[in-house]
Amino acid sequence: MRRRRPGFGGASLSLNLKRFAAFAIMIAAPLRRPGSALAVLIVAAPLVACASRPESGFLSPVAENAAGASDHTLLVATTRARDARPGTLFNGERASSLDYAALTVSIPQKHVPGNIEWASAPPGDPNANFVVREAAYLDGDKEFLRALNAQLATRPRGSRKVLVFVHGYNTLFAEGLYRFAQVVHDSKAPGIPVLFTWASRGKLADYVYDTNSATAARDDLEHTLRLVLASDADQVNILAHSMGNWVTVEALRQIKISGQLQNASKVGYVFLAAPDIDLDVFKSQMRRFGKPKKPFYIVLSQDDKALWLSKFIAGGEGRVGADKDIDELAALGATVIDLTDLKATDSSNHDKFAQLAEVAPELRAVLAQGIGSNPGAATVGEAAAGNPLSGFAAFQVTMLGAPIKIVTGQ
Repeated sequence: MRRRRPGFGGASLSLNLKRFAAFAIMIAAPLRRPGSALAVLIVAAPLVACASRPESGFLSPVAENAAGASDHTLLVATTRARDARPGTLFNGERASSLDYAALTVSIPQKHVPGNIEWASAPPGDPNANFVVREAAYLDGDKEFLRALNAQLATRPRGSRKVLVFVHGYNTLFAEGLYRFAQVVHDSKAPGIPVLFTWASRGKLADYVYDTNSATAARDDLEHTLRLVLASDADQVNILAHSMGNWVTVEALRQIKISGQLQNASKVGYVFLAAPDIDLDVFKSQMRRFGKPKKPFYIVLSQDDKALWLSKFIAGGEGRVGADKDIDELAALGATVIDLTDLKATDSSNHDKFAQLAEVAPELRAVLAQGIGSNPGAATVGEAAAGNPLSGFAAFQVTMLGAPIKIVTGQ
């Protein structure tokens, strides 16, 4: 049976249906609304699959070098605790301090863009599955920075870029690692990949634990970003998904408040994919930033079922990643990429950003041109006197066979 992702935040495999039902009833009961638990189950039932998840063993190094496979070395900064089980490295418990690692992931020649070819049993076949070729812990900031600069040194000056990825809720370590490897591979990302992985337990019922773990990781993400910006990189781009956006925006907000960032000019693209952030909280965060010189790019989909469930858990408060009022987000200084009309490959419509990786070079070219240079762009708002945030413009492009709307504040 083909493996399917439950979608909520970045997990790759199924949850036990009985545990899921118990969780749905647990969160619905306090709301005292007839049919609440049933509503959650109706939405989330398609997310349930038929295979176990890669909790341990799937990161054991494989010696075989498969013909046509592509290797990608990812550096890792994490707030997860180390796990002594072979082929696991880190679990979902919180560590007392930031930790580091380096792993080389092999992607098979027959890889399908947007997918992760999971092994049915660890460690996997490099001819057919994502597997790890090498894995090692790194000892502290200096060794992490040394490893990053060594990779950057292989690129000519002016082309030394880094891509930092922050995963979402309900994500095991192996899932976050392989998802990032897939995005890097499919997008042909020119940057050195750095995964920031916080202590998600990878369990649907641990939403509150994950939220607190994400909040606890803010300082460590800030520290990691400062390390990367202090490296020999020319540009540092950031991609966050789902609840990872909460950690990311909070860390950036802390940097903004401090007023101390010597290498701010190195910050490039900041992509917020399917942000699991309360709309009012995000507005408050953006007011602290002011209208940024470089816009945040918000990748959303109004049919995101996972964020519908997050909204339900949050007492009906809307999430940024499923907001229907995209003009309002653009007015705050963001550029919104609306994927609502794109058919998802996951049942929750929560991981469309991973599909977008396949057309990343084309999308980068469109965004580099800017709204004003696109003949199809239409101004759909005018800045009111004394309110520079009220103007925005929009245009539409076709990618992956679907119309994708892009809206930006002027």
